[in-house]
Amino acid sequence: MPPAMSIRLFTSESVSEGHPDKVADQISDAILDACLEQDPNSRTAIETLLGLGFAVVTGEIKTKGYVEMRDVARGVIESIGYNDADLGMDGRTCGVLVSVNEQSGDIAMGVDTGGAGDQGMMFGMACDETPELMPIPIALAHAMMRKQAEVKWNKDLGLRPDAKSQITVAYENGKPKYVHTVVCSCQHDPMDQEEVRSRVREHIIDPVLQEYANAGAIEIGKELISHINPTGAFVSGGPQADSGLTGRKIIVDTYGGMCPHGGGAFSGKDPTKVDRSAAYMCRHVAKCIVAAGLASKVQISVAYAIGVKDPVQITIDTFGTGQIADEDIQARVQDVFDFSPAGITQHLKLRGASFKYRQTARNGHFGHSQFPWENTDPAEKLKG
Repeated sequence: MPPAMSIRLFTSESVSEGHPDKVADQISDAILDACLEQDPNSRTAIETLLGLGFAVVTGEIKTKGYVEMRDVARGVIESIGYNDADLGMDGRTCGVLVSVNEQSGDIAMGVDTGGAGDQGMMFGMACDETPELMPIPIALAHAMMRKQAEVKWNKDLGLRPDAKSQITVAYENGKPKYVHTVVCSCQHDPMDQEEVRSRVREHIIDPVLQEYANAGAIEIGKELISHINPTGAFVSGGPQADSGLTGRKIIVDTYGGMCPHGGGAFSGKDPTKVDRSAAYMCRHVAKCIVAAGLASKVQISVAYAIGVKDPVQITIDTFGTGQIADEDIQARVQDVFDFSPAGITQHLKLRGASFKYRQTARNGHFGHSQFPWENTDPAEKLKG
């Protein structure tokens, strides 16, 4: 007798590049980029706060260069589409307060010798649910926000920068089966709500779902539930309606809740901060494990002590999908990859002047082929 089918629902969300938290992330990373352009050894930990008509930039920087942070912040805000006071933020005229200090000498002592910039736990994962080896709920949610970022510039559609998406996928015996529910809320010009819903469905939801269905990654549920701007009008958005803060979308940034999170945010931090670099390394190694055919799903967790070069823990879990024992995969990983902050930075080329961190601060930090940690060339070395 065949086993009974088990259906489980799982939900992930994403937010647009115009969401106030993501605007804050992009400002923090744009400042990091500007520092690294002038001094590849810059150390930064930048936080940004957004409110109605203003931004506050604070944190710590150690660099040989000089960055006019007010101009960087205003440029990011304007480039996202906040260029009119009616939107609650005009990048050309908004106020920007800067209060930035130099990195603590106490922290620098440990970092200068190659140690981690802080203690903490980091996680990474990969699975074979999508070509990019990401869980499909977060992949779909990000795809809708990428589409929203494209179509918002079409003035005929009347869509504004702020938006959120949420995807619920039905899993059958642990495998994604169909899209169960779609939630999409898009800021818009004043207009009839049915017209807004029609435009969002036609230009954002339907194209994304069809793309993934055509690729064979997922089915569209026969009784798909859709909630488009479910509260009604969404005219007031962005910093006009809500504050924004760097590091407040850590689950959106990673795996949509499918993988644990150590709590450390990414944006505004240079590679000595293992919150960021080690999380990138965990994703890279996890993806190489799946690409090597050693497992169809894997999670890697590491932990560091401040000022200490090597992680105090590396653990691998393949959730029973491993082709060899998890301990054997872990041994191969530790033979092939250097998890020290310097080793990670060198392997992933995290200080290259050509790489821009700002691009990571929208649509998630994982699953995008242009990011160096998504490269799976080292997978060959893991095959044994």
